[in-house]
Amino acid sequence: MRSLALFRQATRGPLLQVLKTSVAAVLAWIVASLALGEPLPIFAAIAALLVVQPSVNQSLAKGVERSIGVVLGVLLAALAGAVFGAATWVILFVIAASLLIAWALKLTPGSSNQIPISAMLVLALGSQTPGYAVERIVETIIGATLGLVVNALIVPPVRVAPARLAVERLTSALARAFDDLAGSLLRAQTRSDLDAQLERARALRDLLETARTALDDADESLALNPRAARHRESIARDRRLTERMSPLVTRVILMTRAVHDTFTPRDHSDPVLERIATELERVAHDVELVARRDGATGPRITRTGRGAPAPDGASATPGPADIPALTAPLVVTSPDPENWILIGSLMEDLRRVREEIIGAEDR
Repeated sequence: MRSLALFRQATRGPLLQVLKTSVAAVLAWIVASLALGEPLPIFAAIAALLVVQPSVNQSLAKGVERSIGVVLGVLLAALAGAVFGAATWVILFVIAASLLIAWALKLTPGSSNQIPISAMLVLALGSQTPGYAVERIVETIIGATLGLVVNALIVPPVRVAPARLAVERLTSALARAFDDLAGSLLRAQTRSDLDAQLERARALRDLLETARTALDDADESLALNPRAARHRESIARDRRLTERMSPLVTRVILMTRAVHDTFTPRDHSDPVLERIATELERVAHDVELVARRDGATGPRITRTGRGAPAPDGASATPGPADIPALTAPLVVTSPDPENWILIGSLMEDLRRVREEIIGAEDR
């Protein structure tokens, strides 16, 4: 079973995409057969299969890539066949030569592979058939065109939902990270607790990159897509939200690291740290509020106000869910001398976090 896992994906692709690919291949076969009188239009079917991609833009790129490979391969085979014939050594020579030509021209892997395949088929199957090379080029263009048309007209794919989910996961995890940080200032923590908390905070970087990648994929899926207009603003909104969360990710990691590195059992009796913890809970609240207003609309984390999720149905604190909680900067005049390094670090990062949230609201 472990060996089978090497050949399987974690998730299935959309069933609609499978059906569209089947439709494109069948149509390409039928159209090429009728247009060229070819009983086995394999080139057309293969082109259609390769061109139906997860986005219309990718379909266009794959169609051009496939067509370039076929044209170069067919021309190379026709030239070699006319000069040397169709002996076995000629086929092998053309395969090696086509790969070298693709390398010299810096062609994409798709075109590079298609050149020797097309050349080999032309030399092996069409050396005795007049016009075979030209028909294969036309056949490929028919298949690629139909693959592009089918992908563009039958529910053209957009990758908005995966992007939205990635942004929701980022904002939710970020809010929880601030809540966790507040809890670490309010409750006694073991070293293993703080190690695990720091690992969770650092994992936010991966979530941030995942969200950015998903948004890039979503943007790419809207290129040349007839459905782009209804989704473009949503993607732009989620991208703005993601970039707004980016400095907060950096700040919460720094703050978590400060707590991790300066941990002492006496920290938790400091009233200043309790006030900072309250501000961190307010930050978590406002991160969620910004996410709901500006982009992602995932489920709200309900909290008790002590750095931990509340039971279902419990009221959220501080303040109503739709009212900003960061109302005034925290001022500390006389920090505990034993904790002043930790307090100073947290206060500076908290100031910058507040500027990112409140300052952005004012712009």
